[in-house]
Order: sequence, then C-alpha cells, then structure tokens
Amino acid sequence: MEQGDNDAPVVFLHQIHRRYRQGEDTLTILDNAQLALWAGQSVALVAPSGTGKSTLLHIAGLLEQPDEGEVYIGGAATSGLSDAERTRIRRTEIGFVYQSHRLLPEFSALENVMMPQMIRGLPRKETIQRSKEILAYLGLGDRVAHRPAELSGGEQQRVAIARAVANAPRVLFADEPTGNLDPHTADYVFKALMQLVRATQVAMLIATHNMDLAARMDRRVSLADGQVIELD
Repeated sequence: MEQGDNDAPVVFLHQIHRRYRQGEDTLTILDNAQLALWAGQSVALVAPSGTGKSTLLHIAGLLEQPDEGEVYIGGAATSGLSDAERTRIRRTEIGFVYQSHRLLPEFSALENVMMPQMIRGLPRKETIQRSKEILAYLGLGDRVAHRPAELSGGEQQRVAIARAVANAPRVLFADEPTGNLDPHTADYVFKALMQLVRATQVAMLIATHNMDLAARMDRRVSLADGQVIELD
C-alpha cells in the first residue's frame, strides 16, 4: 500500500488466491494478488481477456470468495461474514456498473434508480427526490419517466451509473462500462463517471480495454501471473 500510513484504503485485497478446476487440471487465476483503493481515486484495470479482471472485480465486490486471502472493506475483514452480512455490505457500501446496463425494462429510469434504495428500506419520498437529483446531475432530468427501450445506449448506461451510486456507496466497480458504446458516447459516459468520483469521493475501479480512458484516470494497474502490478 501507499498514499500515507494514516490514510486507510476503502478496499484492500490482501494476498488473494483464486483457482478453478478444469477437468484434471487446476487453473490459477489470482496468485497472492494485492490491491488498495482509496476514496476519491479512479483506478483503471487494464489486462488482456482471460487474465482474471472480472474475477478480481467479483472478489473485491464480495460477489465471489477467494480461496485464500482477505478482502477488507473500510478496514474490516469480510471473510468470516455470513451471506446475509455480505449482501448488506454490497447493498450499502458497493456499487456495480456492467458493460450491459441490466436495467429492468418494465420500469422507468426513475424507478430503476429508486429500486436499490427501496430494497434498502429508505422512505419512498426520499428515494424519489434522491433519484431525480442523481439523474439530473447526470444530464437525464428530462428522461426520468422514460423506460430503457426509449433511451439511447449512452442514456441507459448513465441510468445504470445512477442506480449504482443511489445508495451512496464507498466504492464503485465497473466492468467495461463503455464497451458497448461508440467513442463519442463512451467519452460522455466516462466523464459522467469521473464527475461522480470527484463529487462524491467514491473509490472507483474500472476494468477496461480502452487505453485512452485509462490514461485519464488516477492510477492504472494490470494483471500478470496472477498478481496485480502498477503501470506507469
């Protein structure tokens, strides 16, 4: 770790190992991997397909358990937590944005952003107000009543970003969030993400193949032989 001894990371992956069985063989994806993410910092994860980017994101986001090692969220170890407690942390501390927006087609943009807040148990009036504010911040104030099919690809992805930050998470994970977009739209969505990082001080890790976008982030890391390496 760096960034000062007294400045604790929001997420810290410590000596992470992950292996998969392939018939008679064992495939090692992560081998003593370590990564720290700090508040307000954007980090690009750039590596060839098949090197374990999605596995690293899933482990960091508590969607998958490592075979060995520890994931610390806000300085607290998570390996001994129950499934219910891990779900609670994902709901309140972690946001996810995927390459495919994964919006619920039968609901409006506003309702899609309200959903995680309602699940958390926040009052409906509060979720409506907060959702409208986030969508307006992302330039979608006049699209709140539209369903996903009535939105462009860039608009759909911005709704997905709004949904991911609706519960004010401490960390945001994004897996190729601009991969399905044309360059102009991808740039617009990326700027929206960076704007949110600066405004909310969320820590962000983006897996991407887009080196132009990666170059505009605070840090760049990659995967080699199962370990996280700093680039530059």
